[in-house]
Amino acid sequence: MSKIDTRQGWISLMAKAPAEALARHWAALGLAPDFTWLRVPEIGGVMVRGRMGGTGAPFNLGEMTVTRCALRLADGTVGHAYVQGRDKAKAEQAALLDALMQTEAADAVREKVLEPLAAEMDAVAAARAARAAATRVEFFTMVRGED
Repeated sequence: MSKIDTRQGWISLMAKAPAEALARHWAALGLAPDFTWLRVPEIGGVMVRGRMGGTGAPFNLGEMTVTRCALRLADGTVGHAYVQGRDKAKAEQAALLDALMQTEAADAVREKVLEPLAAEMDAVAAARAARAAATRVEFFTMVRGED
């Protein structure tokens, strides 16, 4: 099962995607569905929490700006989006794509938007990992024969 086969997966992908990449793939889809706003894009803040070592007690790391919105397509399907930053257009596109993924247009959205977007983001992550691997230092211990 691919990470974009679940609603959690495609919402996460769209939230993490660069705005220009999402806009480019949205334009390639060529859809302009009718919708009504349930919650217009609004900018706010959320508290980011962390844990030391992944298992320690949670602590407040700081605040992050997010934009959220919700909309309803003409057929009644509801789409939601939360994206980092102040990009209202990205939030709108993500909410529209979320709603479309719940309709019969899901295959087209997956093929023209989600799969290419996931491939781009995987390539960027692989390139970043390769750059980091190039700076990796291997430590080893030489054993003296006195043991």
